[in-house]
Amino acid sequence: MYQPRQHGGMSTLDGIVAAPDTASPQALPIASRQDGTYPRPQMLRPHWADLDGTWSFRNDGDDPAWRTGFPDARDIVVPFPPESVASGIDEPGFHPVVWYSRTIGRAELEAAGHGDAAPRLLLHFGAVDHRARVWIDGQFIGEHEGGHTPFSFDVTDVLTASDAVHTLVVRAEDDPHDLTQPRGKQDWHEDPHAIWYRRTTGIWQTVWLEAVPTTSIEYLRWTNLDHQTLRLTVRLAGVRTGGERLRVDARWDERDEHLATIETTLGATANEFDVLVPIARQANGQAEDELHWSPEAPRLVDATVTLLGSGSDRTPIDAVASYFGVRTVGVDGGAFLLNGRSYDVRSVLNQGYWPDSHIAAPSREALRREVELIKELGFNAARNHQKIEDPRFLYWADRLGILVWGEAPGAYAFSPRAVQRLMREWMDAVERDASHPSIVTWVPANESWGVQHIATVPAQQAYARSLADVTRAIDPTRPVISNDGWEHPDSDIITIHDYEGDGPRLAATYADDAARTALFHGMGPSDRWVLVGGAVDRGQPVMLTEFGGVNYQPGAQREDGWGYTTAADGDDWIARITALYDAIRASSFLAGSCYTQLTDTMQETNGLLNADRTPKVPIEQIRRAVTGR
Repeated sequence: MYQPRQHGGMSTLDGIVAAPDTASPQALPIASRQDGTYPRPQMLRPHWADLDGTWSFRNDGDDPAWRTGFPDARDIVVPFPPESVASGIDEPGFHPVVWYSRTIGRAELEAAGHGDAAPRLLLHFGAVDHRARVWIDGQFIGEHEGGHTPFSFDVTDVLTASDAVHTLVVRAEDDPHDLTQPRGKQDWHEDPHAIWYRRTTGIWQTVWLEAVPTTSIEYLRWTNLDHQTLRLTVRLAGVRTGGERLRVDARWDERDEHLATIETTLGATANEFDVLVPIARQANGQAEDELHWSPEAPRLVDATVTLLGSGSDRTPIDAVASYFGVRTVGVDGGAFLLNGRSYDVRSVLNQGYWPDSHIAAPSREALRREVELIKELGFNAARNHQKIEDPRFLYWADRLGILVWGEAPGAYAFSPRAVQRLMREWMDAVERDASHPSIVTWVPANESWGVQHIATVPAQQAYARSLADVTRAIDPTRPVISNDGWEHPDSDIITIHDYEGDGPRLAATYADDAARTALFHGMGPSDRWVLVGGAVDRGQPVMLTEFGGVNYQPGAQREDGWGYTTAADGDDWIARITALYDAIRASSFLAGSCYTQLTDTMQETNGLLNADRTPKVPIEQIRRAVTGR
């Protein structure tokens, strides 16, 4: 039974968002001032129905009859994986196939905004691990493969009667032993070991329903060409008559300043268009810094993108609210550049894993709090490790201001199938996240996972180079790291993982140009070459992108808890971290660093925070160690 409750400042019925009762462009929310509820933060419409909440669940068989629903099922709380406590299932074993079911009725259709002005209905999935098949009332809707990327289906033809109650069924297939699947930190053993954690099967991001017009805006992408011009890529869906117009209004809400209005006629033969959006105020070079986005000043520009009809009255057909940040990133002269200036990247490794909900955030508020904690600890960046994070985390990174390294969840096998799977999922991830100003670096591979013999096998070198090159082809505006940690065949930033626990010894390894030369021409940390496959030192920036990992467990002890080194107590722990950061600060060439890690994660008790996000010592002490002040 639906129970009224409050959610995100809006009245809801069991997660169904009751949005403003108008679809006019004026009623669209200010995208950069939203509450972090909407699952697609850079493309808001005023109506949507949140389908998260209690569903029916089965994992004790694989019966084709269940496509129309199933009796005698258990309840599961979506979007939490069945391995987690938060789901209500809490069965951490192997689940190669799971089934979900829930009803969709009049309340959901009304909340989604279904009506004459928006007759088409889209069913959206944020992420389902790993392969999903979907039915409504027994009719097959479609399928998707890729456990970290979104997908949608047009379900207009099957959700026709507003008074009917329809049954939505999802079957998720996730073979725990298939090493060709991009899986990140999900363990293939039944119990977690070493650096791998509990699995996430099935639905783990929001499911929602949205009504759109017959012709609608399907996709937006903002690209910073420079500090004065952005390129907006717009993809349309549905039936086109030709001659429609697109209007883009950009406004800096912080200053109540109108920045641009662009209106253009769209050609009749394509569904994807590029529009240049010049920011006139940036023509004054002395004032352009006022609008730049950075962690220290995360300024966002709100935009309304409106599709207009071809008639003389230019009636609005569809409108979405979006936002962008004006900023550039790059590398030059051994430095990482943000807005054309050298920027010291002070990052933390973020597994995005919670004790009770695994890689699904326990709440939408938890995603905001994660970004706040990263900043409070003294970091200006996060390396989201082996996970394509919920877009609402990226929204808060944009809004509150941290740099983010977007990273692919790795597969562990090298085969044609593994190559195809990771390449496809990674391209989808880059397309999904390319508009976020917070993302400044792409990492398609880590520590030679899936290319274990990259140092000597040309095919594996070619694969890593291809991943990097296809990333640059999709997005030429950000640096790309071909294999984070070691054995780089072609990287714009040379990244090294080094868990040396002694501060003076770490300082000697990264002291000066002579140390840099020795590092590049000999065997590096972990007995791995830094460069492979004919790669040469082009003067790229060098960053220590994993270090530290000092184990300290205040209070109750995990018998299996570990780190790369171990502290005796809180004072010793802070002293060790401070010594490691002093070594980094003394280096003449390191352009950035990434501490391992933000939180304790299962058996890895080497976080700066406990697994529940409480600090192990007063947070000011950690911040002083990290920042040196």
